[in-house]
Amino acid sequence: MSSSNPHYEADPKASRRTKENGRDVIIVKPRALNIVWGNDDRYWNVPGPRDDGKPAELLQVSWLEVAGSVDADPQKTYDVSFRVSLTPDAFGWGSYPIYIMVKRGKFGKFDWKKVYLTNCDGINRIHLTGKSVQNGRENQGSTDRKLYFGLYEVWSGKWKGGLKIHDVTIREV
Repeated sequence: MSSSNPHYEADPKASRRTKENGRDVIIVKPRALNIVWGNDDRYWNVPGPRDDGKPAELLQVSWLEVAGSVDADPQKTYDVSFRVSLTPDAFGWGSYPIYIMVKRGKFGKFDWKKVYLTNCDGINRIHLTGKSVQNGRENQGSTDRKLYFGLYEVWSGKWKGGLKIHDVTIREV
C-alpha cells in the first residue's frame, strides 16, 4: 500500500479547460478523480504526475467507485463522458451494469445512466456518456458551480478487473 489512506484523493490540477467552437470543454485526467481503493496497488494502478497521459487501471475490486467534480457554469448544459477500455484479461463485467452519475450542485438531483461493458472488446476505447446535466428546477437561481460525476458498480458484490479509465470529458451542449 502506498499510503495510510487506501483511497486516492483527486488532484484538481490534473484537469484542463478548453473551448471548442465557442463551447466549454473540460478534460479530467485520472489523477483528478477520487478513486475508492485507488491508493492500494493491489487494486488500482493510478498514474503519477509524470505519467499524465496514462490511464488509471483497475486490477481488481468488488466496489467500483470513481468520482470527481469540476466548476461549471450553472446556466449551461453539459454532457459527461468517461473514456474507458478493457484489458484482454478483464473479468466481471458481463452480467452487471455500471452506472454513470451526474449531479448539478450540492442540492441537485442525481441523474443515473446504466451501461453494460459487454460491447467493449478490450482493444477499442469506448465513451460511456451520461445524461446531459441542465440547470433543473431544483437549481433555479443557484450559483453553485460544482458539477459532480462518477462511475459506480457497488451493488453486485462481485469482483471485477481490467478496466482502464483514460479520462472524463465534460462538454457544453
